[in-house]
Amino acid sequence: MRAPALVVLDMAGTTIEDAGQVPAAFTGVLRSHGIEITEEQVNALRGASKRDAIRHFVAQQGGVDIEARTETIFGDFCSHLSQVFRAGGIRPIAGAEAAFAWLRDRKIKVALNTGFDRTITDLITEALGWRSAVDAIVCGDDVPNGRPAPDLIFRAMERTGVAQASRVMAVGDTVLDLRAGRNAGAGWAVGVLSGAHGRAQLEAEPHDALIASVADLPALVGARTGQL
Repeated sequence: MRAPALVVLDMAGTTIEDAGQVPAAFTGVLRSHGIEITEEQVNALRGASKRDAIRHFVAQQGGVDIEARTETIFGDFCSHLSQVFRAGGIRPIAGAEAAFAWLRDRKIKVALNTGFDRTITDLITEALGWRSAVDAIVCGDDVPNGRPAPDLIFRAMERTGVAQASRVMAVGDTVLDLRAGRNAGAGWAVGVLSGAHGRAQLEAEPHDALIASVADLPALVGARTGQL
């Protein structure tokens, strides 16, 4: 089995700890705008573009100026989350940085992709010192469509110069991460059990492997390609 040329990893719940800040900010900001949602509704949209998720709930309420209202709520969400992260509420998943280094030492490119906008993503990567730890970072506002569309993965391929989707490994903690990998035609779709969705949810989706966390990625890649 050939080694992947590129590993594309989700951020929240996959490479950074998900301590509930994002769903708490999401539900809190929507509530402040008169939109009440359940935990189940939030969970179903984990991994999706945050702007798209907000638009979904705004559209359910009906009315006019859906796009304008979506942008207002999304802006408030970004501001709220920025304050949370600036207060130190961000930590990497244990072993994430070592996994990045292991892959890059073997000439496998590493890209992060996320439904966060560029402002929040830059805040996270600067706080963690990850600007030079990976080869590309793709955000929700870099592409026309969020997950499960393959746009984030395709943009990561463009930025890293990888032309064949069959040489891409897509890694994430949500059902939408796995679906995006499949929709992109990625050679491997790998779920991690460190984030939003549990084993039962991820096992129900087509996948190539489930691992406890990103820390197990070197062992997975090494065992399947002989690069231990």
